[in-house]
Amino acid sequence: MKKLSIALALVLLAVPALAPAEMQKAKTIDELAKMFDSTSCKECHETQYAQWEKSHHARPFIGVAGGMMLTPVVKASPFKVASPADATLKTFPCFKCHLPQAVRWAEDSVAQELAQALMSDPQDKAKVAKLQITCKVCHWEKAILHHLNDGWPKEGVIYGSKAGAHDDKIFTKMEKSVVLKQAIFCGQCHGTGPNFEFDNPVQCATLYGSYQHNYLSNGGLDSCQDCHMKKKDGVSDHLIAPNFDDKEATQKLLASAINLNIQTLGYQFLRKAGNLTPKVVVNTKITHTAGHRIPDG
Repeated sequence: MKKLSIALALVLLAVPALAPAEMQKAKTIDELAKMFDSTSCKECHETQYAQWEKSHHARPFIGVAGGMMLTPVVKASPFKVASPADATLKTFPCFKCHLPQAVRWAEDSVAQELAQALMSDPQDKAKVAKLQITCKVCHWEKAILHHLNDGWPKEGVIYGSKAGAHDDKIFTKMEKSVVLKQAIFCGQCHGTGPNFEFDNPVQCATLYGSYQHNYLSNGGLDSCQDCHMKKKDGVSDHLIAPNFDDKEATQKLLASAINLNIQTLGYQFLRKAGNLTPKVVVNTKITHTAGHRIPDG
């Protein structure tokens, strides 16, 4: 019996242990949505939750005016598929930023279900809308950036601006995230192009690069959060403006950042006697005070 126990132990040591992430990956959209569901946050953070619900983070795959922005990916891009069954996580490079939790926590079956929702007629917008960048994506999955030094997010821990107990059934403890208030935190998604790691490289937003190379290098001091999450009564705005569906607010935000100077000169051009041709010269100069190039994403 002792020899058998030793032999069994040696066999078990030879078999690689499955990581928790591998055992817990979501197989369906509903499972992934449940895994990162943040409705419990509303109980204590009602204002922030209400702001988030109106933000683009709450609808990362539903574009302006309800557009289905992923449709061209599966139908016309280099990543297009003949049928939903052919889709994999690699079919959607957009996941890297628009649904970062899927990269580590979803099976290919989630991509297949999403492709089915996009390719069906009519499209299943309600299913697509379940995929969100929730509170737990930012305050857990993306809250640690330097994994070699700080490891990966811990189970049962939510990350914020301080450490201590946390009144939640799942996340019972809070730890401080060293990057949550820094621009590099936003740079994980807003400014990671070009993305050469994909089978077909894609050029996406380069906000963070623009922020570093043009804004900071010219003496800028504000972070992404300073401009896009302005505090009111000490609480950061989790709408994370702009909300492009709110045209009035977007126009106001752009008007405060973009200056347009126009100079005109009108005259008559006399090419020959009796032939006066009206002419106008228009000189325009556009400047802006944003911390990055406009437009971008």
